Amino acid sequence: MTELAPARIERPSALSFLGYVLGLVILFWCLAGAGFSLDKVMTAPPRFADFATRAFPPNLEPQVLARLDWKMVETLQIAVAGAVIGVILSVPIALLAARGLIAGPAVNQIVRTILGFIRAVPDIAWALVFVVAVGLGPFAGMLAIAVDTIGFCGRFFADDMEATDKGPAESLTATGARKIDVVACATIPAAMPAFVSTGLYAFEKAVRSSTILGLVGAGGIGIELKVGFDLFDYPTAMTVILMIAVVVIAIEHLSGWARTRIIGEQK
Repeated sequence: MTELAPARIERPSALSFLGYVLGLVILFWCLAGAGFSLDKVMTAPPRFADFATRAFPPNLEPQVLARLDWKMVETLQIAVAGAVIGVILSVPIALLAARGLIAGPAVNQIVRTILGFIRAVPDIAWALVFVVAVGLGPFAGMLAIAVDTIGFCGRFFADDMEATDKGPAESLTATGARKIDVVACATIPAAMPAFVSTGLYAFEKAVRSSTILGLVGAGGIGIELKVGFDLFDYPTAMTVILMIAVVVIAIEHLSGWARTRIIGEQK
């Protein structure tokens, strides 16, 4: 007797069907709120082609490249300084956020809420805050990157320490070691590979973020991109876009290589 092949798609229950309908309603509501328009989609390719025609070839004049090179160097300085400061400050903050280490549940929750607030605010908004606080320039951008990195690394560092093997820490605790000694000798060394991986991801994120902070006056090459579009100097704007793409891709490859190399050695 031949068995019937199972149905490829199971018939949804009434509740599941209502869930799918609700999901579609929310999707179309969001599309309407986002101003989705088929007319604009159809007219966009000719406009993009016009932009590409006016932007190519990129502006490769020596004086322009010299100016942009210095702005790109400034962008990398903002990213490196902000990321390093943020990663360093994230470690003690993560110790307070990690449950069961050196602080009680109330402190853990307060610190995690603060980290959540930091992550909820976009990095460009932090740049605006620091432009108001310290003035225009790369220092505001560096502070924005540092704060954004603290929000990113602080949460993940805490989770990494919570996920470590508890055996070595319990052994040290049984000998009468203090909490801070247990953390320094057992928890942090065990979480170090994850720290390195998260820190490198934070550096990649900082490089990408620092390229646009200049749009709000926080230093870096972003200001050149804004000026290029404001003045309809599309060849120079395209040069900036290509420089950003090359640098970000190169940093991502370098970070990936370093992550594989360092974590492999630690294992």
